[in-house]
Amino acid sequence: MLKNIPKNLSPKLVKTLMEMGHGDEIVIADGNFPSATISTNVVRADGLKADELLNSILKLFPLDYEYSKEQVFLMKVVEGDNYRPEIWENYKTILKDSGEKHSIGYIERFEFYERARSSYAVIATGEEALYANIILKKGVVK
Repeated sequence: MLKNIPKNLSPKLVKTLMEMGHGDEIVIADGNFPSATISTNVVRADGLKADELLNSILKLFPLDYEYSKEQVFLMKVVEGDNYRPEIWENYKTILKDSGEKHSIGYIERFEFYERARSSYAVIATGEEALYANIILKKGVVK
């Protein structure tokens, strides 16, 4: 057992975060996201909420605010869905409270899927909120 690792981060997820290098991206996916279709590197986090995982991950994971215009990416709401993702406000609060500088990019659904295909890994959560998918770009530790 290690100290100061949030309890909701599995050993596999911590290993995955450690393996990632500068510029690599990771997806925190909601329960509706086609995780296994998108990636061969899927970390199961069934039963866990995406915002709680984001909060825990940011305790260990630097964002790339020095070399990337945007460090966080959200899937745009599909035109006509008339839906306002409340979880985005949770994400913004968590990002602000983490002390990390960040800028959020919004990506069309199918472009988001394509970007996710090139991510290092996808974390498949049990998140039920719609449009809860988020991509994080890893920075450097100083």
